[in-house]
Amino acid sequence: MKVGIYTLGCKVNIYESEYVEELLKNHGYIIVPFDEMADIYIINTCSVTNESDRKSRKMIHQAKKRNDKAIIVVMGCYSQTHAEAIDADIVIGSQDKSKILEYLDQYFSHSETIKKLYDVREETFFEAMNIHHFDNHTRAFVKIQDGCNAFCSYCIIPYARGRARSKRYEDVVSEVSELVLNGYQEIVLTGIHTGRYGLDLENMNLEKLLRRLVEIPNIYRIRLSSIEVNEVTDGIIDLMKSSPVIARHLHIPLQSGSDKILRKMNRCYDVAEFEERIKKIREIDPDISLTTDLIVGFPGEMEEDFLETLDTLKRIHFTKIHTFPYSKRENTPASVMKDQVDGTVKKRRVKEVLKLSNEMERAFYEKYLGRTLPGLSECSKKGEVSILTSNYIQVSVEGDIPNNKCCLVKITKIDDQQKVYGEFVSYLEK
Repeated sequence: MKVGIYTLGCKVNIYESEYVEELLKNHGYIIVPFDEMADIYIINTCSVTNESDRKSRKMIHQAKKRNDKAIIVVMGCYSQTHAEAIDADIVIGSQDKSKILEYLDQYFSHSETIKKLYDVREETFFEAMNIHHFDNHTRAFVKIQDGCNAFCSYCIIPYARGRARSKRYEDVVSEVSELVLNGYQEIVLTGIHTGRYGLDLENMNLEKLLRRLVEIPNIYRIRLSSIEVNEVTDGIIDLMKSSPVIARHLHIPLQSGSDKILRKMNRCYDVAEFEERIKKIREIDPDISLTTDLIVGFPGEMEEDFLETLDTLKRIHFTKIHTFPYSKRENTPASVMKDQVDGTVKKRRVKEVLKLSNEMERAFYEKYLGRTLPGLSECSKKGEVSILTSNYIQVSVEGDIPNNKCCLVKITKIDDQQKVYGEFVSYLEK
C-alpha cells in the first residue's frame, strides 16, 4: 500500500515522522510524496499557533480531497489539543506514534474509527524511537527529550506534549553512534525543551551527554536545535571552547526584550541576565552565530515596551530573529489577559523586527566575504549544492560536489535576498 506523509512544525515532529516512515517501509509499505495518490495519508500536526492549527486542518482536507477512499491518520499536537474537531480514521495524540502499525492493522480488521489519546500532563514515559537512516537529509535528527515543565503563559505545548522526560542516556549514545557509522556527518539533537535533558534521569544532564557524544569515533559535528539561555551552562560553554565537534551556532529564544513582558510571559530570566550570558557565549569564538525567537504583540505590550525590545535586539545583535505575532492559545494564562494587542499593530511590529533581522543577517554574512570556512555539503531537491558551515551559513556553490562531504568553502557574494554564494576550495579529512 502507498503512504503519503506530511509533517508540520518542529524538528521533533520531523524526527517522529521519519521514524514512522522507516517503520512502515520496513513492513512493506511504499512511501510516496504527499501530493500524489496514496492509500493512506498521515498528517503529523502542529498546534503552536493558530496558523499551525489552520495548516493542520488544510492538509487533512487536502488528503481527503485527493483520495476520498484513503485512510486518513492524524497525529501530533493538534490531535492532542483538538481531537474532538478532527474527522479522520485514526487519531493519535502526542503518544503512541510508534504503534502506527498496530493501529493500521486494527483499522483494516474492523474499519472503525480509532482515537488514542492520553492525559499527557500525567505522562512520565518517554516513547522509545530509534532511527537508523534519515531519508532525504544529510543531517540526522535525534530526539533526546520530550515535554516541557516551563509553562510560559502563552504556550500550549506543555498541554500538548506533557511533562519533561528524557531518552535514556545509553539509547542516545547508541543511536548517534549508529547514525555516524551509517555515514551521517552532522547530528542535530532535538527536543521540546532540550536543555532540560536528563534532569529526570539519575545523575545526568545535557552537558554530560554532550561530553560523551563528542568522543564517538568519526563524528564530525553535533548541533543543538534550540536551548534556553539559562541552560547554556558554564560546562557547556567550556565544552564548546575545547571541542570543534559542537557547532558554532546556538538558537536561544529571547521572546521579548522588555522585562515587564518577560515577567508576564513567565520567562525565567530578565534582559540583563540574558545579555550577560550571551556575552559569555560570544567569548567562546568570534565566529559564533546566535539566532533567536521573538513574540511581538503580547498582551499588555505597549509601544514603549516594543521600542525597548528593539533596543535590546540591537544591543545583542543576533544573526537572525524568527519573529511571530502573539497567537492566543485557548486555556493558556495569556489568552485571558487584559490589553490584547490589535492585529494591525502586531503586523506592523513584525515588519519592523523582520527589517532589523534582515539588516543583522546581512551584516553577519558580510563579515565572511573572502573568508574560507569548513562546512558540510548538502544537495537540495532542486539539484543545487550548498555547504552548511558550523555557524549555520548556507553557502550555494557550483560544481560536481557529492552530498555529505566535509569541505572548505570560500564565501564570495551575498545577493539582495540574503543568499550566500561561494567557491568550493577542497575536501577535508576528518
